[in-house]
Amino acid sequence: MVGWIIMTSFVLILLTGAPIAVGLGLSSAIVLYSMLKLPLVLVAQRMFTSVDSFSFMAVPFFMLAGAFMSYGGVTRRIVDFANALVGALAGGLALVVAVSGMFFAALSGSSAATTAAIGTALIDEMEKRGYRKSFAAAVVASGGTVGIVIPPSITMVVYGVVADTSIADLFLGGFAPGILMGVSMCLVSWFISKRRGYVGEGKISLQRILISFKDCFWALMMPVIIIGGIYGGVFTPTEAAAVAAVYGACVGMFIYKELKFKDIPEVIFKAAVSTTMIMFVVGTANLFGWILTNAQIPHKLGMVFANLTSSPVVFLMLVNVLLLFMGTLVNASAAVVILTPILLPVAISMGINPVFFGVLMVVNLAIGCITPPVGLDLFVVSSITGISIEKVTREVLPYLLILLVDLIILTYCPSIIMFLPNTLGG
Repeated sequence: MVGWIIMTSFVLILLTGAPIAVGLGLSSAIVLYSMLKLPLVLVAQRMFTSVDSFSFMAVPFFMLAGAFMSYGGVTRRIVDFANALVGALAGGLALVVAVSGMFFAALSGSSAATTAAIGTALIDEMEKRGYRKSFAAAVVASGGTVGIVIPPSITMVVYGVVADTSIADLFLGGFAPGILMGVSMCLVSWFISKRRGYVGEGKISLQRILISFKDCFWALMMPVIIIGGIYGGVFTPTEAAAVAAVYGACVGMFIYKELKFKDIPEVIFKAAVSTTMIMFVVGTANLFGWILTNAQIPHKLGMVFANLTSSPVVFLMLVNVLLLFMGTLVNASAAVVILTPILLPVAISMGINPVFFGVLMVVNLAIGCITPPVGLDLFVVSSITGISIEKVTREVLPYLLILLVDLIILTYCPSIIMFLPNTLGG
């Protein structure tokens, strides 16, 4: 009964237009007060306890690192490098979006941030070159999905804390799926561009590639420093986030010299706002999940899955469907906090590696960011361009289909995700 009440109240609150975190917190408070007869002080206690973790300190530092890099002129340099690599091919700028998305994802850790940064830089330019604005918006929204897959990923940090799983191994596991998704979207962009007559510009020049690579070398070194430092035993993932923030500030101020002292208060404020939003979502989602756990929802769902199938692959396919749906409705971090305690024990009982399961969860939720009707990245590009969600959705469907194919491949071939963690992990 508690499960039905909390889920129904959550959906009804969302239908009023309330933010997801408010829906999670308010529906939990309703059940605590009216059904469980527990004091509402538990709301604050559970929310605080859920984020009172050393590992969660990585979130604000990665947010700060991404903000320093964005203000420091990194986006333009990454776009120039991607343009040198693929800009001469058919649909050059569309390919640049996907390649830039992969590079920027290694700095931002967020799909929305990746979408906004690349969209602001490239959508107007694509329209000037003759691309449909709705197509440009769809390309950018799709390219942003890798933002939470390629490390450092805020969502993977959240999963690692909730599941008590190595964040470093999750980061390593995210590389191959992120690259697979990016390359797949490049192929779709090339195919559509060939059909519509979108041409590239210039010729591929090794000299131009080397010059643009040299220009953005220091930006691209950040993920290398993070992963290398963690596996070299120099620092923990949380300490790596702090190093990344300091590194981002130094690169922006002293190497690229586009980040000014007067910009720092605004950068810190924006990073603080983004961090607060994520932590608030994680706190309310943890409270929501705690109530579901006490109502034995995970146990009951586990029994349902056990009765439906004993096959790990079939279980993963069912989970994929659930996560794709959840990804359209709930922030990725919130979905991880709510669903991990429910699904992970069942996965482990079927012999599924928790690192593989975590990365697959993140890939699912990333695809959910462009899944109609309420994918987050669709709203981001709609707000940037002023184009309706319906028009963006029509153009985004080919990208959604290829990403679903990627998801099936990853589900059936766990070695794609686990190769680097098994090779380099502990």
